[in-house]
Amino acid sequence: MPLPRIWRHAKGVLELNRPIIMGILNVTPDSFSDGGQFNTVPEAVEHARQLVALGADIIDVGGESTRPQGARQIGIDEELNRVVPVVRVLAGELPDTLISVDTNKSVVAMAALRAGAAIVNDVSGFRLDEKMADVCAAGGAGVVLMHSRGGVAEMATYALAEYQSVVSEVQTELQQQVATARKAGIADDRIALDPGIGFAKRGPHSLAVLHRLGEISALGFPVMVGVSRKRFIADLTDEPVPANRVAGTVAANVAAMERGARIFRVHDVRPNRQGLDVAWAIMTASA
Repeated sequence: MPLPRIWRHAKGVLELNRPIIMGILNVTPDSFSDGGQFNTVPEAVEHARQLVALGADIIDVGGESTRPQGARQIGIDEELNRVVPVVRVLAGELPDTLISVDTNKSVVAMAALRAGAAIVNDVSGFRLDEKMADVCAAGGAGVVLMHSRGGVAEMATYALAEYQSVVSEVQTELQQQVATARKAGIADDRIALDPGIGFAKRGPHSLAVLHRLGEISALGFPVMVGVSRKRFIADLTDEPVPANRVAGTVAANVAAMERGARIFRVHDVRPNRQGLDVAWAIMTASA
């Protein structure tokens, strides 16, 4: 099956004719590698501007951490207060940049879409809020359905990382999430899939999913990967500091692109932009 060429969202159509970089903007006090750095609206907006200047196509605004240790679900009001003002300002000041909201709460997704977001990135893949699919359908959002298991406090841990065949099980569970989206009226060309690297997956599980990512791509939806600074890179490189895992991140993203991924969620935009663009030029060069 040929890879999708477009991804529709609330603002129009994104052409998937090159690597798409989604820059991470965590407006949280406790994310695993950058928590507390962009807590105010001016700080968040300035960082978003820098990400765009360095090559980001999408800014993904998240107000709730799913870090591996000690993540906790926050209240709706707290998440709204963190996310919506940032989305509103970014949508006004960066009109040529797509804004994504990273949330598993339908109320937050609705408010962010009204404030100018075009994409909803749900790390629960519509599992945790039964109204999320309907909200995304009504708002015409592009959606990212990520594979995960459990709630916010455990999805990035190993508590539910038990598989007989990790790739086939991830495939099956993603297809269940797609069925939920379709039932709500979300068209296939608005759906992207994320295999959830590091979420309910030990290092060998993440490597297996990346190695066989072509099987996820074969489902017929755009594939996004979020490998940035993840633990499996630390396992392979013996690098304990998340911010120092840039080279491993670029390598994993290039390998994922060769297997069909087209959207890359990263902290470090510039090195990933350069690495992916060079790899893309090689992949698409005339013989």
